[in-house]
Amino acid sequence: MEFTQDQKLYAEIVQKAWEDKSFKDELMTNPIAAIERLTGKKINLPPGKKMVVRDQTDESTVYINIPARVDFDNMELNEEQLEAVAGGKSPIKDFLLFICPTISV
Repeated sequence: MEFTQDQKLYAEIVQKAWEDKSFKDELMTNPIAAIERLTGKKINLPPGKKMVVRDQTDESTVYINIPARVDFDNMELNEEQLEAVAGGKSPIKDFLLFICPTISV
């Protein structure tokens, strides 16, 4: 499975946070500025959105992230998504494997 640019960026941010405590501290207090400084690119969140970063490195704790609800009934697929569905790919399976590579789906 090839990773998207967003997935690669996410991995880069996590790796940097693991290795650099000052980056991790800034990421938690001011995520937009920390990511912009790391990437050299401006981040524009949609109006009304905010970015929240939580430290989930405590290995004795299992964390569950509850994402926003998606209205699948009114969602339209773009061309790439239609191709993936037609080809038998499962975006949900790919997503689950990305967030938890050890999961069995």
